[in-house]
Amino acid sequence: MTMIKKLTQLTTLAVVAAGFAAVTHVNAADKWKMAASWGGGPLMEIGAKALANKVKFLTDGRVEIKVFPSGQLSKGLEVRSAVAKGVAEAGHTWMGYDWGKDKTTVLFGGYAGSMDSERMLHWIYEGGGLEMWRQYNEERFGVISLPCFTRTAEAFLHSRKAVKTLDDLKGLKFRTAGAWLAISKGLGAASVTMPGGEVFTSLERGAIDATEWGTLYENQSVGFHKIAKYVIIPGIHQPTAPFELVINKKAWGKLSERDKKMVALAAKLVTFESWTRIGHEDAKALEFYKKQGNEIIVLDAAVQKKAKQLALQWAREQAKDNAWFDKVLKHQLAFEKLWSQATHYRNVISE
Repeated sequence: MTMIKKLTQLTTLAVVAAGFAAVTHVNAADKWKMAASWGGGPLMEIGAKALANKVKFLTDGRVEIKVFPSGQLSKGLEVRSAVAKGVAEAGHTWMGYDWGKDKTTVLFGGYAGSMDSERMLHWIYEGGGLEMWRQYNEERFGVISLPCFTRTAEAFLHSRKAVKTLDDLKGLKFRTAGAWLAISKGLGAASVTMPGGEVFTSLERGAIDATEWGTLYENQSVGFHKIAKYVIIPGIHQPTAPFELVINKKAWGKLSERDKKMVALAAKLVTFESWTRIGHEDAKALEFYKKQGNEIIVLDAAVQKKAKQLALQWAREQAKDNAWFDKVLKHQLAFEKLWSQATHYRNVISE
């Protein structure tokens, strides 16, 4: 064999070997573990797992995500910290769980003073919210964060007592969490908080009069309708609830620019698809409760108005000594003002 042929063969083998090594490296680096804040239900099935499937499809398998239920990689409320520390490359959670560290998180995750889901989605994707969302998370928590999944308004209460007016709320002992725990006391309610696993039995035994949880659809599987006659709507405490895909910065940095865009696209698709899916299922769930013998009660307008006022008062107090909270709140309120006349040209009589 001539020297030229030997050199050609060696060069070819070197190129093949280098290519194989590169592919092996990429595949190994882009196999992510995802810590979820839930063990099942819609948040897992049409949230975390749907995201993993879409990412794999859009990246042609270059990024694979294995989803781990709550408790396997981290505690449900500590997903963000686990991702920041590198325990998992990604996580699916709700930003508001970290409101104890920084109350700004509830502005992104939704609270009693939030816009509805339609307006919130427009603010995020068209009104500059996404840019603030990402900048805030990188500066405050050192992670990459993208909206991933959103709810419609939750059910206000599953209650053993009829609740319609401000007087009905006085002394009502109900389970809640987050900012609403403090805000609702302004309505005269005796709101309390407790671990999720204790809610059903507490309501069943009468230790609490009512509870809020998720949307009409999400609450079906929990079974509150079996132990509480009244379903109170709308969810003034949670008009919207965007969730998030949180990503470790080092893992994110290893992706190509194209794959970063594909991951972001997957998260956006999950967000819009979850919104339309849950919205449709909520409509069916309302009919389900009626057939089960539950009584549906719509809160008086005075209650809804008072809750919004109290929420904005609370928010303005937080903004006084929190620069990020102040910045995001002003941005959202300016967007709401821009949309203040939208009802007139977007809503039509449906019946």
